[in-house]
Order: sequence, then C-alpha cells, then structure tokens
Amino acid sequence: MYSQGLIGADSSSEETPEFLAKFQERIDREEKIEPNDPMPSGYRKTLVRQIGQHAHSEIVGMLPEGNWITRAPTLRRKVALLAKVQDEGGHGLYLYSAAETLGVTRKQMTEELLSGKAKYSSIFNYPTPTWADMGAIGWLVDGAAIMNQIPLCRCSFGPYARAMVRVCKEESFHQRQGYEIMVTLAHGSPEQKEMAQDALNRWWWPSIMMFGPHDSDSTNSDQSMAWKIKRFTNDELRQKFVDATVPQAEYLGLTIPDPDLKWNADKNDGKGGYDFGPIDWNEFWTVVKGGGKMNVDRLSARNKAWDDGEWVRDAALAHAKKQAARKASTTLAAE
Repeated sequence: MYSQGLIGADSSSEETPEFLAKFQERIDREEKIEPNDPMPSGYRKTLVRQIGQHAHSEIVGMLPEGNWITRAPTLRRKVALLAKVQDEGGHGLYLYSAAETLGVTRKQMTEELLSGKAKYSSIFNYPTPTWADMGAIGWLVDGAAIMNQIPLCRCSFGPYARAMVRVCKEESFHQRQGYEIMVTLAHGSPEQKEMAQDALNRWWWPSIMMFGPHDSDSTNSDQSMAWKIKRFTNDELRQKFVDATVPQAEYLGLTIPDPDLKWNADKNDGKGGYDFGPIDWNEFWTVVKGGGKMNVDRLSARNKAWDDGEWVRDAALAHAKKQAARKASTTLAAE
C-alpha cells in the first residue's frame, strides 16, 4: 500500500561514462537487472531507498486498519479486514527480501524505520476515527497505490518487479473491498452516507499527495525514469488517479471536496481529463517531516511491537541454531 514519490533519494553515481552507457543500453533493451549484475551505485542506492520505503509503508500501513479489526460492524467485515492486514504484512516481507538482494540487511532497514531515519508513506499519519475510513482507505489509498504499483511490475530491477506482481493482485482486492464498504454506506441511511462523505472529505487530498511532489519539484524523478525504475512521472500518475476516481465518486453519489474540479476536454492530448485545485504542499511536507497527527503514535506502535516480539525472534533464532547443530551432528556421524 505505497504510492508516495521517493523522498530524499541519492541517485549519484561514480562509475565511468563507458560503464554507465553500457548499463543504460541494457535498460533501454528492457533487460531485467538482477542482484549479481554490475549496476551503478546510484541505481543501487535509489532502489534500496525506494524498496525500503515501500516495505516500511506496508508494515506501518497495517496500523490504521488493524485498529478497526475488533470494531468492525459484522463478522464478514472483520474477517475481510483481518485478511487485508495480513496481506499488508506479507507485502512488507516480500519487499524486505527484495531489498536484501541489494546488500542491505533487514535489521538495518528495521532499525532505520524504528529510529525515524527511514521514511514511509505519509498517508498513514492520518487518523481513522470512523468505520467509513476503512472504506476510504481501501478505495482511495489502495486505489492510488495500485495506480503507482502496476507500472512497478515492469520495473527494471527483477526482484522488485516480480514481487510487485503478487502485491498488485492482492491490492486490487483491497481496493474493491474498500469501495464496496463505501457503496454500502453511501446507499444506506442518511447518517451512513454522511459518514462516507466525511471520510471522502478527509482522505481525498492526502490521497492526491501520495504521488509525491510535482514533477518540477521532484529532483530524482528523471533519473528513475531513465533507469526505468519508474515508468510514469508523479504528475502523470496523479492525473490518471483523478480521472479514474471522479466517476466512481459520482456513482456513489458523493462529492469530491474540490470546488475547482471540472472536466477539460482538451486535457490528455485531447482525450479529456479533470482539472483539479491546488495541492496544499505545506501540509504534505509537515506530515513527511513528522508533524502529522499520527506520526508519533505510528512509530511508538512499531517500536512497542518490536520490543514485545523480541522473545519470538530469540526463540526462532534458538530453534534455528539447534536445528543447524543437529544437522551438523548427523552429517558428522554419517561420515
């Protein structure tokens, strides 16, 4: 459940022009880059940062929805939400594994997350006060994530691209689950529809911000595009999301909280698209830098979970050590 533009990446490389040119030729031929292949240091650093942020986002993204598992309105909703949260945890594990192929350890990535050094998608630093938030997150947040993640299935780095195939299949179910919640609320009682509208009002702009800064302010986007880590720019993905989502809101009978939203027949090379109002980037950067309503709570929850799970990790390591010793003993006896 990740869609935010990469924040703070360092794409600089120190290799020779000849090496960089040959590497780019491989990229241009659409060859997949595998972990043991020669690659520019900037390519590796960008991937470590992006995949790490993506993995952290999946793990932290379990918290807003996990908070509603015990309060879901029906058993069916509870089971579906529980399955979704488990999926997000699995996505994080796939992505940590992909990052590990680049030489970074899971311990290092986890320590950077828990210390606040590593970034995760700022969308998870907003509160979820009502059940309608579960619908809005699935519909809007997962919808934005899918818009960004489907092109990642064609990322030039093989392990990342392959991990994203399964992630995207599962995220598509999450998006439909969220939209179905919104359909139920929007077509329910006046109070339920009001709840759905309130959730849309609160999540619309943060979802738009998920794609990251405008292209003109995204310093590393061009290099990521050249390396085909990304296939579309932040603004292109944001526009696709708006164009796809507005008709869905109309079907629900809900109003997008943007007075400047209007259809523009000349947009997208004459195919048409929606113009939308200015984004509050001050809010975006405030949340990214730790000033969101839930930043402190999210990191506190992750640190508590890490501390509480220490005995599980210790037990797993002890068991693995015991099994290794038993295998070594058996091998020695056989000799």
